Amino acid sequence: MPAPSALVPPASGPSPAGPVTPAHAPAAEGPLPGGTANRGLVVRAGHVVRRPLAPCSAATHALLAHLAAAGFGGAPRVLAADTATETLTYIDGWAAVPPLRDDMLSDGALVSVAELLRGYHRAVASFDPAGYRWPRRIPARFTTGLVSHNDVHPANVIFRDGRAVALIDFDLAGPGSAAWDLASAARHWCPLYDDHDVADPRQGQALRRFRLLLEAYGLARDLRREVAEAIVDNHDWSCAIITDAVRDGHPGFTDCWNSIGGVMVRARDWCERHRAALLAAAG
Repeated sequence: MPAPSALVPPASGPSPAGPVTPAHAPAAEGPLPGGTANRGLVVRAGHVVRRPLAPCSAATHALLAHLAAAGFGGAPRVLAADTATETLTYIDGWAAVPPLRDDMLSDGALVSVAELLRGYHRAVASFDPAGYRWPRRIPARFTTGLVSHNDVHPANVIFRDGRAVALIDFDLAGPGSAAWDLASAARHWCPLYDDHDVADPRQGQALRRFRLLLEAYGLARDLRREVAEAIVDNHDWSCAIITDAVRDGHPGFTDCWNSIGGVMVRARDWCERHRAALLAAAG
């Protein structure tokens, strides 16, 4: 990955399908706000959502079918697909598109994100990823074979009544690990930013909330250190997706870069400077 001086590495992952904004109730028809890769191309029609087909759609559709068969209600279901478009069930609620609602900033909301991830990981544990083409690989040291979501950005989490109830946008899902997903969640939800860039009640609470996230998930103590060790790698992996898209001239990612680049490079610096503290907080 390029050095920060060459390309500002954003800490927020790609978020192609953030379906609602926190300020207004979602419209029942028409393009849905939010998103980066598919900005303006995700359309709600009543109880369904139509969006562009992703390059690894066969793998994603098999994953979503498995989750449905396993009884996991926290993911959309595939209803139809053609050569260019997929049709999914619409999940009622609020996507956590920044700026976050007050009820998404609480410790209870963070706990619910951990619980949602734990439920997803339990449901996906019996899914065999072999034989499918998956998106960008994550570092081998953080790959166990479990298909992780890989982009637990707030815009990809649906809330109802102050609790995270569903994950959306599985375009980056692929063989990874629970630790990798928890590293992504920690970066975005604790959040692991420079305190000057956290203008809400979470300011100064990153390490405490990191510990809370791991405790709420119920991760075994000997695995918590792996989450802390994955933080910077997770940041760089997500950033490489964005920097590649910027180089290719993608307008959505370029606008994202221009708006939050400074915050993101400071976030990476914070994670580097607090490596030891994150390891200690992981316990």
